[in-house]
Amino acid sequence: MSGLPLGYWSASWEWGVPMILLTVVAHVLGLGAIRLGVSSVLRHPRPSRRRRLAQFAVGPAIAVVLVTGLHALEAGIWAWVYVLTRALPDYRWAMLYSMNSMTTFGHAAIYLAPRWQMLGAIESLNGLILFGLTTAVLFGVIERAWPFTDR
Repeated sequence: MSGLPLGYWSASWEWGVPMILLTVVAHVLGLGAIRLGVSSVLRHPRPSRRRRLAQFAVGPAIAVVLVTGLHALEAGIWAWVYVLTRALPDYRWAMLYSMNSMTTFGHAAIYLAPRWQMLGAIESLNGLILFGLTTAVLFGVIERAWPFTDR
């Protein structure tokens, strides 16, 4: 694609960078709330071994369901941007594209309007950041719920 004018992708960056900031802030706040909620489920003054084992199963499971919803919400915000910028024709296809992009799965044969293709790559970068943050929090939840240590 040689011959693209300088600044061809600038609109993608103008939308993409604020979207990364918005979703990272929302994600950190959401992860914090999830971690607090799961911690309250795991809090017990003297849990029995059976209770610890149950907490080990239930705490991370609850966290996984909630972070899945958080990622879906963030993909939905990106989908809204794709429709707003006319990079994609409707929200249904934009949501599918966004989930594919955010997860870096990229399997669906949906393509952004040429001018907006960099925005999809920027969303993939955002997805990597969000999933990294999620992994860190889930590790902490699992570590906190681990039933075979003294607390």
